[in-house]
Amino acid sequence: MKRKFRTAASLTACLGFSVIASEAFASDEYAPQLPDMALFRTMLEANKQPGWIAFRNFSGQQLIYFTALQTLNCRLSKIRYSINSDALDKEFPLGKCDPQLPFNLPEGTEYIYLSLPPGTAKTIAVQAVWDDGAGSEIVVYKPCENVGESTCARIETINKPAAMQEAPAAPNDGR
Repeated sequence: MKRKFRTAASLTACLGFSVIASEAFASDEYAPQLPDMALFRTMLEANKQPGWIAFRNFSGQQLIYFTALQTLNCRLSKIRYSINSDALDKEFPLGKCDPQLPFNLPEGTEYIYLSLPPGTAKTIAVQAVWDDGAGSEIVVYKPCENVGESTCARIETINKPAAMQEAPAAPNDGR
């Protein structure tokens, strides 16, 4: 009889702990949180030289990859760019942020690259805009020479941005 009682008591204790643990894990205390903004800014700076974008000649097309910037999509509000000018008159779409996987690439090629006729882009000016509205430097990239089908970009110029014309957007941690 004592053995049955101990087993029942142990089972009750385990079930009780399980309920308490489930409640603790269900609380917002353990909900996914984005890493600190400083990490995202450091990653952007570290990727500047190898390229926030990359050019590739492939299958009769000029592909422009935005992969490095998409890994920062949880803290970006925009990717501004322009082809063969510094007007920054276009926006590249950002994938949806998943706070559980904040550095993963979004699904869908529309978030990864542009496809242009061969030789169209001689330069691309790029600016990352953070979720607080602050803009990064404006970096102008050009294709590397003689790299075949490899991806590559070289910095042509770096410009400090003028003050952002728009008001900063409210941070949005759950895009």
